[in-house]
Amino acid sequence: LVENKNTTTIEDIMGQVPGVNVTEQQANIRGGSGWSYGSGSRVLVLVDDIPMLTADANDVKWNFIPVENLEQIEVIKGASSALFGSSALNGVMNIRTAYPKDTPITKAILYTGVYDTPGRKELKWWGDDYRMTSGYSVFHSRKFGQNDLVAGVNYFNDDGYRQGETEERFRMNANYRHRFKKVDGFALGLKSNVMQSRGGTFFIWADDSTGALTPLGGLDTATTTISEYNTTRFSADPFFTYVKNNGTSHKLNTRYFLTINKNNTNQESTARLYFAEYQLQKKIKDVATLTLGITDSYSDVKSELYSGNHTGNNFAASLQSDIKYKKISFSLGGRMEKSRVDTLEDDFNPVIRTGINYRIAKETYVRASYGQGYRFPSVAEKYVATEVSGVTIFPNPSLLPEKGWSAEFGIMQGVKFSQWSGYLDVAFFQTEYKNMMEFNFGTYIPSAIDTPGLPIFALFQYLGFRSNNISNVKITGVDISLSGEGNICRLPVKILAGYTYIIPRDLDYDPAIDTSNQTIFWWRDYHYKTLKYRFRHLFKADVEVTVKKISVGASVRYNSFMENIDKIFEDGLFGLLNGVRKYREEHNSGDTVFDLRLSCQALPYMKVAFITNNVFNHEYVGRPYDMQPPRTFTLQFSLSL
Repeated sequence: LVENKNTTTIEDIMGQVPGVNVTEQQANIRGGSGWSYGSGSRVLVLVDDIPMLTADANDVKWNFIPVENLEQIEVIKGASSALFGSSALNGVMNIRTAYPKDTPITKAILYTGVYDTPGRKELKWWGDDYRMTSGYSVFHSRKFGQNDLVAGVNYFNDDGYRQGETEERFRMNANYRHRFKKVDGFALGLKSNVMQSRGGTFFIWADDSTGALTPLGGLDTATTTISEYNTTRFSADPFFTYVKNNGTSHKLNTRYFLTINKNNTNQESTARLYFAEYQLQKKIKDVATLTLGITDSYSDVKSELYSGNHTGNNFAASLQSDIKYKKISFSLGGRMEKSRVDTLEDDFNPVIRTGINYRIAKETYVRASYGQGYRFPSVAEKYVATEVSGVTIFPNPSLLPEKGWSAEFGIMQGVKFSQWSGYLDVAFFQTEYKNMMEFNFGTYIPSAIDTPGLPIFALFQYLGFRSNNISNVKITGVDISLSGEGNICRLPVKILAGYTYIIPRDLDYDPAIDTSNQTIFWWRDYHYKTLKYRFRHLFKADVEVTVKKISVGASVRYNSFMENIDKIFEDGLFGLLNGVRKYREEHNSGDTVFDLRLSCQALPYMKVAFITNNVFNHEYVGRPYDMQPPRTFTLQFSLSL
C-alpha cells in the first residue's frame, strides 16, 4: 500500500490507518491528542525499536523516516509507557526497515506529479503555470558472506500548491550487519541516515475567499508569514544482538541523533540526542517470556527558540512477562522512569500495563487490557518563546508531567467470503488523563511585571498561547476495523477499513477561563467542553483488485466536523479578519476524500502506475488556516531487479 499510493512520507500513509489521524505532523490515536504547533507527541514513533522523537520538541520528523527501506509498520493503540516509556501515552508506531533476503534486491521508483486547479478557481494564484512534484528513490539489499547490507537514496521536490510553501530534500541511508560465524547468534551493526532539506513553511492564510492558498502578508520579506528553513538531520545507530539456542537474547540499541534547524525567523535550534537501551529476553520453556529493559537518553539543546540552552535526561527500567498457555495469552509489565530538564527533576514514576487474550473459538478471540501512561514535558512545551504569524507563544517553566491510563475490551472474529478471508475487530476503549498538556490562548503576564500597576493597553502585549495543564480529561469510544485478502469471484482483493467514534471531554471545563467553546448534549444535565482539534467520527477504507497484470485501487477517508478550536481563531480578531468563522459555518458537515490508482505490470521487472488523489477535488482543511491539496495527478515508474 505504501508503494502503490506513491507515499513520499510515512505521515501520509498513517492517515490511512483505522483509528489514526495525523494533523500537520502530529499523530493521534483514537483522539488521544489534538494539535499543538511544533511540540510534543503522545504517540511514540520508533524506527527498528529506537525512538524517532527529537531532543528539543519531542516531535516526529516524518520526512526523515526512510520510506524507501520499509518492511512493515506496526501500530499499538492505547497507553504503552510500561514497555516503551515516555511519549507512548497514546500508543506506539514502530516502523521496521528491511534486512536482505537470500537473493539481492534492487528497486527504483521515479515519479512526477502536478497539482490541478482548485475547485474554486479564484484560489489558483499560479495562473497558467504548473505546480509540480517529482522525485525518485533507489533501494538495494544483499548478503555477502556473513555480512548484510541495505542502502537507499531518496530525492523529493515540491513546488507547492500554497504560495511560498516549497520543499526540496535529499536523504541517504545505509544499514550494515555482520553475523559472526564462530559465535552462533551474535551480530553487530550500524544503521545510519542523513538528510538535507530546504523550503518554506505556510502557517496562516490571507483570507478564506481568494487568499486561502496565499500567506498572510504575501511574500514581501517585511510582512510575510512564510518561514524559510534549511535543515540537516543525521542519525547513527550502533547495535548488537546475541540470541542463544535456548531462546535467551541480549540486545543493545544506541543512537546519536542530530537535528540542525536554520530559518529566517530567529527560531534556529540545534539538538543532540544520545540514546541507549539494553534488553534481555529469556524464554521459560514454551510458556513464558521475560523481558528486562534499561534505557537512558540524554538531550542537549542550543536554541534561540527555547530561550537559551537546555539539557535533559531520562532514565528507565522495565520488566514484562508474557505467558501463553493453551488458549490464553497474558501479559504483565511495569516500568520505573525518571526525567529531568535542566535542574527541574521528576521523581521516579511507576507505570504498569497488563492484558489478556482468550481464544474462545477457532477464529474468535476476546481481549481486555489496561495500561498506565506518563509523559514529561518537552523542552519546547516548557521553554518555547517566539512568534508565529503574529501569534505569540509564551514559555511555561512550571508545566507538570501528564499521566493517564487507557483500558480496552475487544473481540476479533475471523471472517471468510468465497476465497477471501480476514479479520473483523471491534474494540471499546476509554482513556483518562491528569494534567494533560495543551496550548491555550490567554493573557500571560511574566512574573517580573508589577501587575497592579500594569496599564490596560499593555495587556495586549501578553496575549498569546502557552502550554498549560488540563486537570481531568476523558475519552471514550469504539474502534471497528476490517482487514484481509483473497479471491472474490476469482479476483484477488485486498481490504483495509475502519471506523472510529470518540467522545473527547474535558470534565473540569470552566467557561470563565477556558479558551474554546463548550458542547451541550441533550442527554446530559451538565455542560462540558469537547477537547480541541478532534474528529468525533473517522472512517478509512482502501480496496485493491488485481486482474492479471492490471491493479485498481481506491481509498476513502472521512472525518466529521472539527467541533472545537481555540476561540481566537474563530471568534477573535484572527477569525474575523481572516474568515475562519465564516469558513467553518459554510463547511460544517465533515469531509470525504477519495483517491484512485491504476497500475500495470508492463514487464516482469517494470510497473507503471497512474495515481489520482482527491479525485473529486474536494476543498477541506486539516486545522484552521490549513487548506489541504486540491486534486493531484502522479505518474510513477517502478523497477525491480
